Amino acid sequence: MKEVPLFSRSEVVDRPAVTRIGGGSLGGKAAGLYLIQEEIIPLIDADEILGFSVGVPPMVVLGTDVFDRFMEDNKLWNLIASEPPDDHVALAFQRGEMPVEYVGDLWALIEGMTTPLAVRSSSRLEDDLDHPFAGVYATKMVPNNAFSADQRFCLLIEAIKFVWASTFFASARSAVAAAGKMPQDEKMAVILQEVVGQRAGDRFYPCVSGVGRTYNFYPSGAAQASDGVINLALGLGRTIVDGGRSWGFSPALPKAPPPFNSVGELLKNTQIRFWAVNMGPAEVPDPLRETEYLVEAGLADAEADGALRLLVSTYDAGSDRLDPGLGRHGPRALTFAPLVASRMIPFSDLMRQMLDASRKVLDQDVEIEFAVRLDRQHGLPADVGFLQVRPMRVVTEGIEVDE
Repeated sequence: MKEVPLFSRSEVVDRPAVTRIGGGSLGGKAAGLYLIQEEIIPLIDADEILGFSVGVPPMVVLGTDVFDRFMEDNKLWNLIASEPPDDHVALAFQRGEMPVEYVGDLWALIEGMTTPLAVRSSSRLEDDLDHPFAGVYATKMVPNNAFSADQRFCLLIEAIKFVWASTFFASARSAVAAAGKMPQDEKMAVILQEVVGQRAGDRFYPCVSGVGRTYNFYPSGAAQASDGVINLALGLGRTIVDGGRSWGFSPALPKAPPPFNSVGELLKNTQIRFWAVNMGPAEVPDPLRETEYLVEAGLADAEADGALRLLVSTYDAGSDRLDPGLGRHGPRALTFAPLVASRMIPFSDLMRQMLDASRKVLDQDVEIEFAVRLDRQHGLPADVGFLQVRPMRVVTEGIEVDE
């Protein structure tokens, strides 16, 4: 795979989809994203998913050399050795000075952008199959819509420092220790990536976020483990990452009935809240909080935004059933039925292609993350942000138990 090109201040607008600032490692997550762009997406047959455009959202990666310089210049290794509380770590990092040789590139990047950004971790250990690090480190979203480039730059730097600090939070230290490593063994690259979504009032979010796996540990009905599984949520993917309610289905059997005993049980177990980037006036600034620029909202808010037409079913009390869409009054359930089971929108075909291509390139079972920006009226055209791929550890051998 070819090397990631350097970020150029003269090509901010027309830059390649993936560029880097600084040397060193890109970390596991960024390397996976570059693999998606260079090897996985080319295997997806566009003719079978007409109306969908799949790509890696534009991103710039700060290499681990930038992290090393920041740690050394601000003498932070001595602090980390004492294992201070998370808030002390975060505060010390916020007080640190950015290495001056990288400030110009970051300023040039933010000066030409006013779209929301996800500031994502990409550590060297995140591609460790034996010790998965998914969800261990922070991701911070920033609205990046202030009129002043100075303000946008300051908020970006705060977010970068927060993600770096999360390398040494207590949960991360425990994960590193469980992997048999020392804190000094970890190096943190940072991904600065455009957020997939649409703005509605003061909220910015994708209609759909999802996680797909080529192996389903808990198949139901006629589904097989090897068919894989897709979990979908309205809004930002934080809902799924945090273990919130999501809608699961087999991409091989998208019309299969859900594993609930009744409509009432289904209504109690589907998503009712979602996350979005707050594009409105900020609350009290708190650079030590991961959700500083996020807001939670309910299904009524999403319906007012026009985001639910292809995502919900509506409960009909008279027949005690769910009807796909918004065609009647009644409680809404996020079943994604109008999208998943549609004959006109090849969403399930898209899911199968993304999983199959990822498994082929990695030559093993995989987990992927994605977000979808739908045309809220017609569904298509739609943009799909391919956000991550990582290997899965699947043990299929039987275990003998002595009687």
